[in-house]
Amino acid sequence: MRHGMFGVTGTGDVSGFGGLVAPVVFPGASQRPFGGWFDETADTLTERLAAGGVEDAVSHVVVDRGEITFHVRREDLLTVVQVLRDDEKLRFEFLASLSGVHYPQDTGRELHVVLHLLSMSYNRRIRVEVTAPDADPHVPSVVAIYPTADWQEREAWDMFGIIFDGHPALTRILMPDDWPGHPQRKDYPLGGIPVEYKGATTPPADQRRSYN
Repeated sequence: MRHGMFGVTGTGDVSGFGGLVAPVVFPGASQRPFGGWFDETADTLTERLAAGGVEDAVSHVVVDRGEITFHVRREDLLTVVQVLRDDEKLRFEFLASLSGVHYPQDTGRELHVVLHLLSMSYNRRIRVEVTAPDADPHVPSVVAIYPTADWQEREAWDMFGIIFDGHPALTRILMPDDWPGHPQRKDYPLGGIPVEYKGATTPPADQRRSYN
C-alpha cells in the first residue's frame, strides 16, 4: 500500500494528498506465447544460458503495456547481460539507462535495479530487473560490459544506497560525499535537512509556508 503522495510517514505533507491510500500492484509473470519477437528473444536467451551451464537465471518474464521485462537473479546478472550484448541473435549493444527503485514493503526485495537495453541491430528494447534486500544491498556492477553504466550506477548508489560490486569508483555523484542517507529512498525524511551553503536551513515541509 502507498500512503500519501510520497510514501513517507512522520513528516509534514503539504501536498494535499497526505491521506491518500492506494494499492501498489505489480504485474504477474506472463505465460507463453508472449507475442512477436518477445518469444524469439526469450528462447534465444534461455538456450544460450543453458548451453553455458546457467540454469534458472531468469526467474520470470513479465509482458506489460507492450514491453518485456526479464527478472534475473542478481548473482547471474553479469552472465545474462553478457549474452544479451554479444549473442548474434540478440545484440543488445546499448544500455540506455540504469536506475534504482525502493519498495519498502516488498519484503526481501526492497531494492530494485532496472536496466533498459537497446538492440540497435534489430531495433528492439527490453528491460532487465534485479532485486536486493535492504539488509544486503549488493548488486554486481555492469560497467565492464556496458561502460555507460558508470555514472548511472553512481547515481543509484547516491540516491538509493545500492552497492554495485566491482564498480571502478563508486562515489556520490549528486550529493556531497559526507551527505547522510540516500534521498530517493521512501524512508528518507521530507525536509528538515540543513542546507550546506550560505548558512541557510530547510525547515520541515509543514512549516515552509503559511496558509493563514
